[in-house]
Amino acid sequence: MESIRLAGTDRTPEVAFDPQGGTLRMEGCSIHENTEAFFRPLLDRAEAYVGQPAAHTTVQIFLEYFNSSTAKYLLDLLKLFDGLHHAYPGTVELVWHYEADDLDMQEAGSDYKALLDMPVHLVCGPIR
Repeated sequence: MESIRLAGTDRTPEVAFDPQGGTLRMEGCSIHENTEAFFRPLLDRAEAYVGQPAAHTTVQIFLEYFNSSTAKYLLDLLKLFDGLHHAYPGTVELVWHYEADDLDMQEAGSDYKALLDMPVHLVCGPIR
């Protein structure tokens, strides 16, 4: 399965999905004009990945801001990995990064943590 690498813009996050290494990383701002077009290839690849996952999967989110349509697609994406956690407990984790003064992103991470069964680690610190 091929990796996905998407360069970030001022409206879209940088994405690096390495199926062989079991890592998905999303960083930046996510305020798309066409959220479906951005997330559909990523969702399709993640769907294929959960059928043949790496031994351990880490999803890292470093978002500075995202809109409500991104929130929906992000939850859909995270639910795919949550399903993988149900099939193979202990092999999947979400690491949600937020800045110390960004209560909105901290709360978003806490909200996702409440909605998912896989381990979710909230990490406070500078986002690169």
